[in-house]
Amino acid sequence: MYPNDFLYTKEHEWIKVEGDEAVVGITDFAQHQLGDIIYVDLPQAGKKLDAHQAIGTVESVKSVSDVYSPVSGEVIAANGELGNTPDILNQDPHGKGWIVRIKIGDKKELDSLMSASDYEKFLEGLES
Repeated sequence: MYPNDFLYTKEHEWIKVEGDEAVVGITDFAQHQLGDIIYVDLPQAGKKLDAHQAIGTVESVKSVSDVYSPVSGEVIAANGELGNTPDILNQDPHGKGWIVRIKIGDKKELDSLMSASDYEKFLEGLES
């Protein structure tokens, strides 16, 4: 269900590390909780982020939720497609629904994130 080559946060973001860069998005669980996504607020390239800092927001018919950066670094790109078709996050949250690319500031921060199996166990704990 959740890609094994991604890492996950307790706030339901995923991160895929590609060298010194990372792609960040929200998990399938998060998009299900939100419902139909109607708007995504994206950061500008060049924005410096601390780990756990809000990147932007995702607005659905149910609520507005912050999206947090799993690591510190600098935004190198935001997924502009989400501006026109935010429901990509509902359709393909672990693929075309990526939110930002970040140049990672400190790779040691990755050690505090969960593997796919750890994230799935975390979700089981939420459901009970």
